[in-house]
Amino acid sequence: MTVVVREPPTALTAFIRSMTYEAGDGTAAGMERVLPGAGMSLWVNLNVDEFRLGGGNDRQAVRRLPGAMLEGPRDRAALVEVEGGRAHICVTFALGVAPPLFGVPPGAVRNDWVSLEDLWGRDGASVRQRLLEVMTPEDKLHALELILLARLQDATRPDPAILHSLAALERGVPVSAVASELGLLPRTFRRRFLGQVGLTPKRFARVRRLQRVVRAIEGLPVVDWIGVAAEHGYCDQAHLIDEFKDLVGLTPTAYRRDWAARNDVRLPTTSPPDGQCRA
Repeated sequence: MTVVVREPPTALTAFIRSMTYEAGDGTAAGMERVLPGAGMSLWVNLNVDEFRLGGGNDRQAVRRLPGAMLEGPRDRAALVEVEGGRAHICVTFALGVAPPLFGVPPGAVRNDWVSLEDLWGRDGASVRQRLLEVMTPEDKLHALELILLARLQDATRPDPAILHSLAALERGVPVSAVASELGLLPRTFRRRFLGQVGLTPKRFARVRRLQRVVRAIEGLPVVDWIGVAAEHGYCDQAHLIDEFKDLVGLTPTAYRRDWAARNDVRLPTTSPPDGQCRA
């Protein structure tokens, strides 16, 4: 496998968490369940000019998008097709700051994907081809960096109060306490947070707590689910199970049994849809 990670330039560090080129892992094509994530990502498929995406638990509802797309914030799991020998670029944006680069409210793409052509018109339609015209992974990442820098010129800056609230919620501060600290009415805080992040504050906190649980149990030979529930603020083990079922579509035990890697779960593929892609 070839993996190349590029540090974004200073002008983009407030917006971008990571820029990664990945190719040739030899994974067999199949269906994967991607866990909820509160951030947004830009994906470019360098193998074929197409992404194939599922929704919910319906494996037959395969949706096709061009090979450059934006993934919105996600408060429930999604099904995607993963390709063998994948070759793609992924840009992961910092929480709550991607919308200024794309001119779309994050709530409009919540639990969804949208092609760059729909967002940027002809400029978006040409992104993939521009990356294919340069040879090395480093050059491809640099080319995408320049594209994003050009979009930054017209971008509005994120609401600093919401950026502060994201950090507080990450630390486990209750939503009501965060709103009070900012001097905002709960309804006002919810509206401003939803407008910048795409999830409500409470839903965001639930998704991030789930991600912390996933990281905590990674690699453990045996999991004390009662202890995990208590450590991460769930009422009890039943509460933790209900959260997994609601957000992931699996019980925690089933997730542990079937996962292929942290943050995604390979599904049985007795009759997989044709094509291959992982978002």
